[in-house]
Amino acid sequence: MEYADLIIGAACTIVGVLLSYAAFARNAKKDSEASGKESGTVLTEIGYIKGGVDRIERKQDEQDERYLKMAERVTAVESSAKQAHKRIDRLEGHENRQFGEGAHHE
Repeated sequence: MEYADLIIGAACTIVGVLLSYAAFARNAKKDSEASGKESGTVLTEIGYIKGGVDRIERKQDEQDERYLKMAERVTAVESSAKQAHKRIDRLEGHENRQFGEGAHHE
């Protein structure tokens, strides 16, 4: 009888160890899956953030390009206005000389 009790005790111990290991392995797998899902979610969110930053950078580059084109156009308009003022000043000077000369002849 003692021999049977010893065998039953050893068998129960072995079964207990196997059940404990199976539970541990199952929990480790669940923890690993949860960790993988969390990492995937974080990576997805980082991807969305990166995409948003890329769009902002493209828009900023487009804005910079439009600003430079406008600055070039303003410079051209300023140059044109400066030339027009010079022509106007010459015409006014010519007109003043004409009227001034006509006044002396009368």
